[in-house]
This record gives sequence, structure tokens and C-alpha cells, in this order.
Amino acid sequence: MSREEQDALSRTALGAFRLNGQFLAVSEKLAEPAGLTAAWWQVLGAVLPEPLPVAGIARVMGITRQSVQRIADLLVREGLAAYETNPAHRRAKLLAPTEAGRAAIDRIEPGHAELAALLARELGGQEAFDETVRVLERLSGALDAVSTRYTAPETP
Repeated sequence: MSREEQDALSRTALGAFRLNGQFLAVSEKLAEPAGLTAAWWQVLGAVLPEPLPVAGIARVMGITRQSVQRIADLLVREGLAAYETNPAHRRAKLLAPTEAGRAAIDRIEPGHAELAALLARELGGQEAFDETVRVLERLSGALDAVSTRYTAPETP
């Protein structure tokens, strides 16, 4: 690995960590009026298209199953989601949003739309925004691909 490659990896990682923090902070602001946290919003958002098992949500979100399980249980207790029978697996129930959960997500929509428009303008338009998404998706895919092949060197 060249020094330039190492520097690029370090700058990419630091940028991603900063971006994650920025997204979490703005997500908390967006979710708060709906009575949600950013984490609750993430988990509910993952099951809006279709119910998923906790392990499936964790895979989509790139976090641990235990973290998702804790949030899923809170959402169920708050009446924002419910567990459903999973025809593909007897023990791994599916998490699905309730009407209250969908209504909470709907309350986020106006702020989400406003933020999306502001970001698109700041980036130079929709085409530039779409390119940003493509680059981030490409980076994520590349990291998935190399992380399955990477083994850390053993320390003496």
C-alpha cells in the first residue's frame, strides 16, 4: 500500500465518521417533533416497505442485531411497531410498523423534504446530489467487497 493510498483511506474514514455524526445530529432534529429518536426512525424506516426480521434490519443498517433488537422492543412497547409471524422462520418474528408508527414517520416528511431540497441546492442541483449518492454507494460496495477478503496482520 502506498502512502497516498493510506492517506486517502484515513481521510475517507474520518470524513465518513464526521458525516455519520452530522447525519445523526440532523436526524435527531428531524425525528424529535414526531416523538422519535434517530435510531427509532432508522429502524421504522427499514420496515416501511415490508416487515423484516431483526437480523435483516441489522444487515440493511450495518449495525448489530442486538442493537436493532433493543430498539425494536422499544418500538413495540411504544405501539409504533408490532411483531408478526414469519412464515419463513418460526422463531425470527417480523417487525412491522403500526399505523401509529407510519403516522410518526409521516410527521417527519415535511422536514425531510426541506432538508433534501437544501442539500440538493448546496451540492449544485439534483444531478450533483445523485452523483454524491452514487459515489457513496460505490464506496460502501467496495468496502463490503474488500472487507470479506481483508485479514489484519498478526501482531508480534
